[in-house]
Amino acid sequence: MARLLVVVPSETDPPARLGEWLRAAGLELDERRLGAGDELPATLAGSDGLLVLGGPQSAMDDEQTSPELVGVRRLLAEALRDDVPTLAVCLGAQLLAEVGGGRVRKGVDGPEVGATLVAKRDAADSDPLFRPLPMTPDVIQFHHDEIAELPRGATLLAANPVYAHQAFRVGEHVYGLQFHIETTPEIVAEWAERDVVGVAASPFDRETICARAAAVHPDLEEVWAPFAGRFADLVRSSSRAGAGAA
Repeated sequence: MARLLVVVPSETDPPARLGEWLRAAGLELDERRLGAGDELPATLAGSDGLLVLGGPQSAMDDEQTSPELVGVRRLLAEALRDDVPTLAVCLGAQLLAEVGGGRVRKGVDGPEVGATLVAKRDAADSDPLFRPLPMTPDVIQFHHDEIAELPRGATLLAANPVYAHQAFRVGEHVYGLQFHIETTPEIVAEWAERDVVGVAASPFDRETICARAAAVHPDLEEVWAPFAGRFADLVRSSSRAGAGAA
């Protein structure tokens, strides 16, 4: 069974439904919860793919502010170097951009919070993960920082009018998603309770943000569970290729 290393930078953003979809697609998940004190492996040896989730930290944090992110950056750099199948979500995508030579900054248009849409770009039509998605899939947003510049050589796969760099690919197998697909309504409700600044920047109050998010979760599952299955296929294919080369 192909093994996916799952890095959870904060207990506030567990793999949740994305983890369920990936297990259902046949992957073994090796979860490392940094907030609970789990250690990260020194390298990706022994893993066929990498998933990095989100959290309240910033990709701009230095080692003193967020020492737990040092190892995450190291693994993302290895994934980029070796083109290891990778899915980096929100904070994970921002760290990926930074490690790959892109740039992260405080969002110039403020926080992006709640249920929204993103739009596929033309390059998505030739991407194996993004091609089957609808043109404007539902997603969940909860971020204050933005990816101002993509990593060197990255392909933009999805955008929206608020922040252009919503999804991208580096190489053939490394993907970043600024948005969330892993959430449950309960997770979004917790974030809305914690993120007073983000909610205040939204045109909706906390109750409306939670209600709108809860309403789109069935659509999220319809679209993004198959996406997770396609990513699992990518991880398995990479595992077979590695075994054949050994």
